[in-house]
Amino acid sequence: MRVTIASLVLWVRGLEGWRRARFALLLGALAALAMPPVHAVPLLFIAFPGLIWLIDGVRRPAAAFAVGWWFGLGHFSVGIYWIAHALLTEPEKFAWMIPFVVGGLAALLAVFPGLAALTARLAWNAGLGGGVARILVLAIAWTGFEWLRGWIFTGFPWNLLGYVWAFSEPMIQFAAIAGIWGLSLVTLIAAGLPAVCADGISRDFSPAAGASPAGHHARQWLSWSRGMGPVAASLLILAGLWVGGALRLVSADEQTVEGVTLRLVQAGIDPSRKGRDGSREEQLAKHLRLTLDTPGFDSVSHVVWPETAVPFLIEREPQIRSALATAAPAGGMLLTGAPRGAPASGPLAQVWNSMVAIDEAGTVLGTFDKFHLVPLGEYVPLRDFLPFLSKITPGSIDFSAGPGPQTLRLPGLPPVSPLICYEVIFPGAVVDDEARPGWMLNLTNDAWFGISSGPYQHFASARLRAVEEGLPLVRAANTGISGVVDAYGRVTARLGLGETGVLDVPLPKPAPGLTPYARFGDWSLAAFLALVGLVAVALRRWIPRSL
Repeated sequence: MRVTIASLVLWVRGLEGWRRARFALLLGALAALAMPPVHAVPLLFIAFPGLIWLIDGVRRPAAAFAVGWWFGLGHFSVGIYWIAHALLTEPEKFAWMIPFVVGGLAALLAVFPGLAALTARLAWNAGLGGGVARILVLAIAWTGFEWLRGWIFTGFPWNLLGYVWAFSEPMIQFAAIAGIWGLSLVTLIAAGLPAVCADGISRDFSPAAGASPAGHHARQWLSWSRGMGPVAASLLILAGLWVGGALRLVSADEQTVEGVTLRLVQAGIDPSRKGRDGSREEQLAKHLRLTLDTPGFDSVSHVVWPETAVPFLIEREPQIRSALATAAPAGGMLLTGAPRGAPASGPLAQVWNSMVAIDEAGTVLGTFDKFHLVPLGEYVPLRDFLPFLSKITPGSIDFSAGPGPQTLRLPGLPPVSPLICYEVIFPGAVVDDEARPGWMLNLTNDAWFGISSGPYQHFASARLRAVEEGLPLVRAANTGISGVVDAYGRVTARLGLGETGVLDVPLPKPAPGLTPYARFGDWSLAAFLALVGLVAVALRRWIPRSL
């Protein structure tokens, strides 16, 4: 077994050219299978040691970047394939874009793992290579570039490494301290440590000249023990995460807001029908029917419909407002996704993807405009240079962006931070810190992505925002996954992908006090990165290189 491990490591380190690229591509694809909904986490303990050994085998910085880029290309190609579903809603118009959008986006995102590998290799060459230290250096670089991916060019923090633990309530509690980024950092350290096993296992098991059999066996045992140390450390890290999270959940409060019962409506509207003749009226009628005809309407205080559930400009159509008013419970209101246009009459100059709160009298009590827009979904980037492109959502006008996270104060509800669609994937950018809300409301339309991994990954992101902020999150989707997540990331109710129906649910209360991540934001991540960096330096200075 030990000879096999050593031979495997030597083989991986010795790969060159296209053989090295293909192997990196395969490892990245394996790592993607650890993401929701598959959660094949053990594959990380193959993918990242393999990546580390590949980087070990190169000396030129450009070659290290190439290893990371090919790894990233495999990782993101498998992880974001579901984007193709949105382009197939009107295949005659958008199918030709699939290889350019999916492949091009994967290639662009792969730059970040490439830069992480490049940075790690440069640091290793500068004296932080070998042993455990090189694992810590790669973890710091990977996490740093994950963070950058979440912000640069409007950001796309999708499938961050920490999301592999979304299936485990105890494991995700660490996000309350250092955010999803911190969970990524610890995950890569744990997954990468087994790569050090090969450093400590002797590659020569033939007896030394004149050595006794007992001495030879003792030498073998010592080599094996040193090699297994990193595996034990990896398991201890994961066990520590789980135990710490479990202890936090033991004391977690499960109280709900008195007098608030929400009806979440998941209508399952086919996005390919949107914009067709008569489809807008059918869409509205289906939401009204599910809201009013499902037993228990008299017992709910507020109704929540998903993103663009109302495909009309409410301010221009008083008859539509009157119809919507019937879906608002007595003394409560309807909160629904709907476009908002300006000016109020005449040709439109601007359109926003919005949430509108409307009461039983048809009065609009509050609005929120989406501030983080989806490229090609809601606007065309560099439109002047790409006149042949159009956005895939209905309408010829690009959506305008709202001002940013807002806290709305609506009658009968705690202050709420609305988030539309993928706004919920951005850590540290989901609430107004100057006026913190009591809960978050995510309206989305994941029907664009069909029965694929995309909606599961989106829901996992929403859960982690609840843990980070210590706030409950309510989610209404056109189709899957609608539900309620408490302030500790526990799903208290849900409607699955592809289901049509309603959920009548209480609203959980927020966690007491601020979580460390809510209080300090990404500074908590910076502190952890600095700490890991100091440990890496200490390991190289005071501990033998083989460790």
